[in-house]
Amino acid sequence: MVRMSAEERRESVIRAATAEFARGGYYGTSTEAIAKRVGVSQPYLFRLFPGKKALFLAVAQRCMEDTVRTFQQAAEGLEGEEALHAMANAYTEAIAEQPEQLLMQMQMYVAVAAAEQAGDRELGEEVRAGWMRLWDTVHLPLGADAGETTTFMAYGMLINCLVAMGFPPGHRVWEGLYPSARIKGRPEK
Repeated sequence: MVRMSAEERRESVIRAATAEFARGGYYGTSTEAIAKRVGVSQPYLFRLFPGKKALFLAVAQRCMEDTVRTFQQAAEGLEGEEALHAMANAYTEAIAEQPEQLLMQMQMYVAVAAAEQAGDRELGEEVRAGWMRLWDTVHLPLGADAGETTTFMAYGMLINCLVAMGFPPGHRVWEGLYPSARIKGRPEK
């Protein structure tokens, strides 16, 4: 049997934690469930991450990095409308293929609101920094136009909400979105 390095084990913990946090949120997910899912003990989990909050932050950062990378790769060499449609299409494909990414994003925003109500600003600062990386990643390909960037990000949040609520591809709520941002299965008129 091949032993995993600490970095490989750390990666497997991040993947397992992504699935668990996406489903149960920060407050509804136990480190015990994450450790069990990845097949390690809780004490070992805490050797890799000093606590649940550190693990959640690592997962949140990974989620944002993955989304940034999706946008960067989609927009490479493109500008304006071409970049917009390429990024919208790439994002909808990514969340269709990895729904835990979408659910993790939603859980991040909920966790920030709850943490800040309790006086904990660290989580919010990290998530807002990730959001700004997303903003900056789409801002230049969209011509550094604040209105275009705002519209793109607003549509992205709408897509997140519609998918999270379970609206199927053919539902009428998808009609007003960019054609490339419609989830797969949406028949064109």
